[in-house]
This record gives sequence, C-alpha cells and structure tokens, in this order.
Amino acid sequence: MNRRAALSIRLAALMLLAAPGASALDGYRVYESTAASVNGEVLFLSDVVREGCFYRCGAMPGSDPEVLTLREARDRLIADVLVLQEQKKLALGQVDNATLSAYAAEATVRMAACGSPCAADIRREEIRSWVERKLVIRDFFNRRVGMFVEVGDEDVEREIRRRGAAGGNADPTAEQVREEMVDAKVTQEVRNWYDRAASKSRIVLSPLEEQ
Repeated sequence: MNRRAALSIRLAALMLLAAPGASALDGYRVYESTAASVNGEVLFLSDVVREGCFYRCGAMPGSDPEVLTLREARDRLIADVLVLQEQKKLALGQVDNATLSAYAAEATVRMAACGSPCAADIRREEIRSWVERKLVIRDFFNRRVGMFVEVGDEDVEREIRRRGAAGGNADPTAEQVREEMVDAKVTQEVRNWYDRAASKSRIVLSPLEEQ
C-alpha cells in the first residue's frame, strides 16, 4: 500500500469518526474533524474556523474585516501551509521579535474589539502565532518574488500614454504608476507561485458543512 493510499484511509477513518449522526451511542466519540491534508500535513476543522475568525475580525494590522465561507477560509489556510512548507524546506529566516511583537499587540487589540462571538474562543498565543505566520509569508514573497520584479521607465511611459488615450481623469505621477505596475506584477507572480505549488502538491480535501 503506498503512502497516498494509506493517508486517504486514515483521513477516511477520521472523517467517519466525525460523520453526522456518529455519537457515543454508536461507539464513537468525535474529537476533531479533518478539513484537508497538504502533503501529509493534516488541517482540522477547528483550524479552518479559527482562520475564518481572524479574517472576520480583520486581525492583521492594515487589513479590513472579511467574511469568508468555510471553504474560502480553508483555501486561505491551505495556501499559507504551502508557503510555510516551502519556507521550511529552503530554511529561510524568521521575522524579528520587535516586528512580531508590534504586529501581535495590535492584532490582539483588534481581536478584543471584534464583535464576533468567535473571537472569545481565541487565545492570545494563537493570535501571536497567526500573526507570525502571516509575517513569515510576507517576508517569503518579498524575498522570492518582490525583489525580482522590476518596471522600466519605458514601461511606465507606455502605461501613462495608454491611460491618457483611454481618457482617464486622474493625473498620476510616474512614480505612482510605477508602484501600481510593480504591485500588479507582484500579485500576478504570487498567483503563479501558488498555482505551481498546488500543482506539485498532494492536497486532499474533506467534505465541509457550512456553518
């Protein structure tokens, strides 16, 4: 039996324990439900629910609250795990403590002010761990993508002429246009990275019931 088949059997067994209708009367007791497996790393439903709560509360400094479905929260979590697995493989560094402490402090304030009941179930150390993960991912893409993206002067001039021909009312500076073009290229390169990483990974999804 190969490893993938063995993993599928283990996941199926865990799903059976968490299946609707299973109870102590059936001889089972539900401890946790699986949501997915990423290259053998199991993600639980509680992980997905917690992830959705962080987004719902806009926990990350500089972000706005965002309501996600369970599937959307799972997709975000899977994407993060793909990055963390690659970051670990490449042995890239961690964020510095001062930056982490500052972000974690603000995130804790945001979670405390969140009106969603889900925030009450999240501990301070879980907030710090989540913020650290997001900062590690940001640093990963800065190193692997951001520093290699360039936009030349000719590209900027061409974009300014294109916008002028399109009749835009805004009159951005060349530097503003350059920043927007760099952001767009970085965003596209990040998407491409995720697509490549997912295509080379073993991702097993479990059924989810929306809450």
